[in-house]
Amino acid sequence: MRWIKRTVPIAIVSLAAVIGCQPIKSSSIVNSTFNQPEVSVLATQQTATSQGWNNVALGGGGYVTGIYLHPLEKDLVYIKTDVGGFYRWNSQSQSWMPLTDRFPLSQRHYYGGEALAFDPKNPNIVYIAAGTYVWDKPGTIFKSTDKGQTWTKLNIDLPMGGNQDKRWVGERLAVNLFNTNVILFGSRQNGLWKSSNAGRTWSKVTSFPGTPKKDIGITAILFDKQMPGLVYAVAYGDGIYKSTDTGVTWRKIEGSPQWPRRMATGRNGTLYVTSGKGPGVTKYANGVWSNITPENSQAMFNGLSVNPANPDEIVVALGESPSTKIYRSVDAGSTWIPVKRTIDSTVPWWTKIMRSQAWISAIEFDPKVTGRVWLTDWYGIWRTDDLKTNPVVWTNYQKGHEEIVTFALVSPPKGALLLSGLADVDGFYHNNGLASYPDKTFGGNGPDFQDTYSIAYNEKDPLKVVRVGGNRWNNSYSGTTSTDGGLTWQKFGSFPTNKMPMRVAMSATDPNVFVVTISGGQAIRTIDGGATWQPVSGLPNGPRGPWNWSQSLAADTVDGNTFYYYWNDSVYRSTDKGASFSVVYKPLVGENRWHSLKTMPGVKGEVWVSLDEKGLYRSTDAGKSFSKISGVEKAYLFAFGKPQEGSTIPALYLYGKIARMGEGIFRSLDRGKTWTNIGDRHQPIGNNPQVMAASKQQFGLVFIGTGGRGIYYYSK
Repeated sequence: MRWIKRTVPIAIVSLAAVIGCQPIKSSSIVNSTFNQPEVSVLATQQTATSQGWNNVALGGGGYVTGIYLHPLEKDLVYIKTDVGGFYRWNSQSQSWMPLTDRFPLSQRHYYGGEALAFDPKNPNIVYIAAGTYVWDKPGTIFKSTDKGQTWTKLNIDLPMGGNQDKRWVGERLAVNLFNTNVILFGSRQNGLWKSSNAGRTWSKVTSFPGTPKKDIGITAILFDKQMPGLVYAVAYGDGIYKSTDTGVTWRKIEGSPQWPRRMATGRNGTLYVTSGKGPGVTKYANGVWSNITPENSQAMFNGLSVNPANPDEIVVALGESPSTKIYRSVDAGSTWIPVKRTIDSTVPWWTKIMRSQAWISAIEFDPKVTGRVWLTDWYGIWRTDDLKTNPVVWTNYQKGHEEIVTFALVSPPKGALLLSGLADVDGFYHNNGLASYPDKTFGGNGPDFQDTYSIAYNEKDPLKVVRVGGNRWNNSYSGTTSTDGGLTWQKFGSFPTNKMPMRVAMSATDPNVFVVTISGGQAIRTIDGGATWQPVSGLPNGPRGPWNWSQSLAADTVDGNTFYYYWNDSVYRSTDKGASFSVVYKPLVGENRWHSLKTMPGVKGEVWVSLDEKGLYRSTDAGKSFSKISGVEKAYLFAFGKPQEGSTIPALYLYGKIARMGEGIFRSLDRGKTWTNIGDRHQPIGNNPQVMAASKQQFGLVFIGTGGRGIYYYSK
């Protein structure tokens, strides 16, 4: 199942030991790469013009697990996502505005969307339950009184799992229509919670008798719209419970579905339920349950909505299926009409499965626009403005919703400004610049992968590129090469079966030579562009993938025979084109932690290593000794980019912490002696920043790939 792709949190911890220090010496070697005359680039290459921090336009790609439309204000629409936080619709720009981007790295666990609820009588008030994994730091509930512009943390901390199983069902958080001070929250592990003062204080409802499935918990709470005090709650795997005194006492509804997905009521008080097992759609009226599942359909239903203006009009959708079907009823479920669909995709590269509205989570009537219906699925947000047409035209609205998980970023000195390797959607040659969607994935002009894990180019001829990746769904992996900067690709002639490639590094002088590390196994290399492979000697087995973002492997940028590798506080080097490695620097043996190893552009033998809370280190003698960069208190990510005009020193970018400057994103133009803060405290890029790259073509342009908010770029 594809949801497993995001269930392993990134490890962000310090190293147990520090590389030994020596005084830093300025390199006397001329930066040959950047001292060359300007090279002509491909016609499709674009220049970044937007100032400050912005998202690279990709076009969605992550699971949108809920959509919420306020009954009092037109176009007030919210969405929640599993790993990308929460957004609000901007009808003027037809785009989604991220509402939780102010959470820094230390609060990255709040980007998992567990639940959302608004005050039904006050459009300004909205609540979110935020937390990614039950085994990570506790989640919490935040309140906003300005539609999500700012948030106040409430005094409730519980394990939450916005990126865990059954995140597509719901809703766990609900505000009472008749007394909006009353809020109920169904947790995954800790039962039912209640606030009677608009979130200021919370208490556990010890009278709730349900016994839900472990780590799924109470998945849905619904206040009736007609009867004060009436509220329903789903104990997943146990059934539906009912309270008539606003949650003080509860009883199980006899005959209720055991595995409900979603609940909804209309103006007449009838309760509708979709389920994953047993009858797919049921309704509860006058104390009686009725099976109203559409005829000849699968039993697993999820999405559900009742028209606020007509309690007899209902839409339901199949769940957990790549070929999701939608049904509409205008007689309270007595008969159903399959909704025939036409797809109007605004994102040119979206694949057939992405356009199929796979794994629909939520489907909702718009309370202010007759005939308008919204739905969310595994990849984005769709809307039709007329549900009664045949076929119904659905358009995806993706602008601003950037939720893709990044594995690799490369910004070569020639060709595209950016090549990106991504989870689930392969990756892109960004042929339309950074502010417009790419036309195709890598697979549009070559072999198609689910994931691209690593990309490298040849320093001598940067249009020679290699990428490695594959398909987790069938455990098949390989790689491809390109001779035109990543526009078109040719698959390797061979690759070991059932081996997941993690990192690739290409010789600086010979594009047919590259080294590939293997998940949990021995590294391999090729000297014929991937036609044949040989084992690499001297390296430890690689870390398990794919959810490991440490950058352990790099090629020297001048000497085509030399490669470097870092692991467990040891620096390894090969001088025979990757055939064999040996340790050249080993201060201590200890557990491996978060790190990156990179080589200085245009300088032979200059190697840099970042060790998170242990700082940033530099070697000018091919890894035989290292000196610590003074003042760098934390080096989480770093990258080298084009020098400023008149200089041959590559710009150095750092995501970390500088003495007397605090945490942030920084640039140095003198190899780390002095720093300028280029970060934005209102947009700290805290959602699991995974990889960093800087442009070799444009000074001041740097990229950060995240674990759920796509790719950011900064242009001076």
